[in-house]
Amino acid sequence: MKKYLFIIYLFIFQLFFGQDYYPIKTSKKPVKDKYFDTIIVDEYRWLENIGSLETIKWIKAQNKMAQRYLKKTSNKTNSFLSIDKLKNTKYSYAIKKGSYYFNLFYPSLYERPALYYTTDLKRDYEQILEPADISATGVINIKSFEISKNEKYLAVLFGRGGSDWSEIIVIDLPSGKIHSDHIKGVKFSNIAWLGNGFFYATYDQIDKFGVTLNNKVYYHKLGTPQSADKLIFARRNDPFADFEFLTTSDERFFILKEINENKGFINLFYIDYTSQNPVLKPLLYKIKDDIDILDNQNDQFVAVSYKDETNGMIFKFSPQNPKKWHLIAPAYKQSVMLRVIPFNDRIVAVYQSNQQPILVVYDYEGKVLYKLELPHGTSIGGFSGSKNDEELLFYIQSYTIPKVVYKFNIKTFKRKLLKKTGVSFDYKNIVYKNIEYYSKDSTKVPMILVYKKGMKLNGNNPVILKAYGGFGVVSSPYYDPGIVHFINKGGIFAFANIRGGGDKGVQWAIAGKGKNKQNSFDDFIAAAEFLIKHKYTSPDNLAITGASNGGLVVAVAATQRPDLFKVVVPVVAPLDMLRFEKFTVGRFHLDEYGTVNDSLSFKRLLHYSPYHNIKEGVNYPAMLVLTSENDDRVPPFHSYKFVAKLQNNPMQSNPVLLKVEKSAGHYGASNYVGNVRERADVYGFILYHLRKK
Repeated sequence: MKKYLFIIYLFIFQLFFGQDYYPIKTSKKPVKDKYFDTIIVDEYRWLENIGSLETIKWIKAQNKMAQRYLKKTSNKTNSFLSIDKLKNTKYSYAIKKGSYYFNLFYPSLYERPALYYTTDLKRDYEQILEPADISATGVINIKSFEISKNEKYLAVLFGRGGSDWSEIIVIDLPSGKIHSDHIKGVKFSNIAWLGNGFFYATYDQIDKFGVTLNNKVYYHKLGTPQSADKLIFARRNDPFADFEFLTTSDERFFILKEINENKGFINLFYIDYTSQNPVLKPLLYKIKDDIDILDNQNDQFVAVSYKDETNGMIFKFSPQNPKKWHLIAPAYKQSVMLRVIPFNDRIVAVYQSNQQPILVVYDYEGKVLYKLELPHGTSIGGFSGSKNDEELLFYIQSYTIPKVVYKFNIKTFKRKLLKKTGVSFDYKNIVYKNIEYYSKDSTKVPMILVYKKGMKLNGNNPVILKAYGGFGVVSSPYYDPGIVHFINKGGIFAFANIRGGGDKGVQWAIAGKGKNKQNSFDDFIAAAEFLIKHKYTSPDNLAITGASNGGLVVAVAATQRPDLFKVVVPVVAPLDMLRFEKFTVGRFHLDEYGTVNDSLSFKRLLHYSPYHNIKEGVNYPAMLVLTSENDDRVPPFHSYKFVAKLQNNPMQSNPVLLKVEKSAGHYGASNYVGNVRERADVYGFILYHLRKK
């Protein structure tokens, strides 16, 4: 009897502790949808009910298996300890608001960042607000903050549990005393101060993953309840209208931009608070080209436009004659305008061309006063400060170099290193290589490669290929200790600037959106083929990863060409493209992806939707699918359904893992340890499987 008991115990031990991976079989509960003349069967619709006990148990089982597996892969590749060491770099980038410098620091390894301030960068920072001041129990993320013109108050926008839904509180400066003002229901909003109050925006909150509708802009006066806030603007007959707004630096003007992507135009309105009757007036109506007003200068608005689908021009115009534009800086064919910052008698503009940033200083007549071209594979950011400042802060970083912070004088153009950035590795031993390759339709696509000096092209190098390719987003390099860890292990990191992104301008973005979306996927697949053909790697040594729209790109590539890849890691990715528009922000992106309400658009979506293109006779690459339980940008059940279908695939012998981050949203873990753990999971999983032969 003891012998039989031992065998049973041994079997249980091997099943739950000895076995690397076992697919979790998910029950099928078919739901039929009819789109035009096509019937679609969704067998895992029940996983969209995130509150059901069955779904909760299923997620718990997935996380338990993933955590055990990922702990092993992280340990075997030394990923956690290595990434922790590489992440622990020393630099300080301050955000200047008025005469204050603010920064977000981790009070401890397990806490969310707290807000600190100083009035002199030579002095130490003091803590002014920590998440526990807002809630002792909830997971609080400080998102942004704005100082009042008199510098007495700081409005702080924060979220709970990683959600896009936000709240606003007001604190005294410099004491940090929290006022009774508490604004809720805020989403995708900035804060724009005017006098003794500020503007903000809300949406109707239906449920956790309900469609985001009915944008409204309010003005809140300090010391009053939210119920007394003044409604500034709403389109009661159009729930799809969205708004952006600002107050000019002198608080003379309030500018409101109304955006209606479905109808394809924008409206601009303004209030002049120096007029006898300061009411909202139309400025430009039903214009097709996007315009961003930045500030006013000598009674004229300074603005940026992408007129005629160009890469961004700077101009000024009078509110009395809004159709007469005076050009300050033209659009450039090869460079995309990223940011424009107006000062009293200077304009600082940042451009990028194939991941090479360019900083230009103009006067208000358009004369170029200074130009700085930075190396390929770097990015430039920051530029916080007031309009009357002569010095500003900015930073330079790359995939393998953390932020290097400078003070820059816009009059003398002198740069001064603010503080030496310390790293724990030899950054000079890493090289960057820019190449171009041909896509399926013979379009040239740029790609950047990062690897150690002396790398031999023998076809056996482990490679991570990454991309974004959506919404016209210009992908700028940022420091990732996981990439350094991967390179130190002999790997090559590759980033492809595929169509759909904004890296080569507006036309490049248009060529990879809507009816052209397949171009993005073709570009990405062609990048993999190029790396294999030119002996950088092989299918057994190639991993792909991307987040959000980039996660869609890699999931589509994996379902369309599974033979090319060994490992696939989609992060917070939209994966069921037939139901994407039914939840949260999906309706914002009909121009990017399309809609199932149009027959041709439906066919395109069905053609590439990863969830609907899993074939039973295929063993797909090893996959780690990452999502967050509170992601209301891309709801987590996209990942749940995708994983369930893959794990139930009878031919799927490669492991498919699902890791669901608790109390987190679209951007994942927000404390230090959680951030390191997330990276260690990804790079550990990739390295483990690329080494496995």
